[in-house]
Amino acid sequence: MEALNGIRKYFPALAPAQEALLQQLEPLYRSWNERINLISRKDIDRLYERHVLHSLAIARVVQPADGAEVLDAGTGGGFPGIPLAILFPQCRFTLADSIGKKVAAVREIAAALRLRNVQVVQARVETLTQNFDFVVSRAVADLPTFVGWVWGKVSPGCRGSLPNGILYLKGGDLDEELRRIPQKANVVAISDFFDEEFFETKKVVYIKRS
Repeated sequence: MEALNGIRKYFPALAPAQEALLQQLEPLYRSWNERINLISRKDIDRLYERHVLHSLAIARVVQPADGAEVLDAGTGGGFPGIPLAILFPQCRFTLADSIGKKVAAVREIAAALRLRNVQVVQARVETLTQNFDFVVSRAVADLPTFVGWVWGKVSPGCRGSLPNGILYLKGGDLDEELRRIPQKANVVAISDFFDEEFFETKKVVYIKRS
């Protein structure tokens, strides 16, 4: 259980069932990563910090309400969607990606974890017809491109601790990208609440759907 210490540090209220699910992530991802490059092979030993905890940074910015619909757009290896689905079992998550091999692997991981609040679909996010309360993602494109893909898929309203919107994980200097979107963005430094060195330049960009 030592691998979860970094998660418990910031999320001390995890239920035993949630801890058990999080504990299963490492063997599942090690197994799948031997067959398909779901995450960087150099990162597999830092899975909980660089992928799980990074994903859960979104939960330090917003807590979706019961029944909220959340899209993980361009989920790749299942991040941030899988950890968030474990943390928020009362919400419904759609994990979408265009790469069939990754979709198949993430679908199997969700099934192994018995995450009944997760559906995994193979699709380009701009082709999805459903609307969502929140769209989450991790650096799948520059910010203006990503906002263009998903803005029309976010329903107005407030189904959580913040109004509905986009929560985008990205690092580095975002000033130029932020200037190229018409929406007002709130940029939250992950280092404000996680003290590991990995998060020094990482951010959560929140864009409210008005």
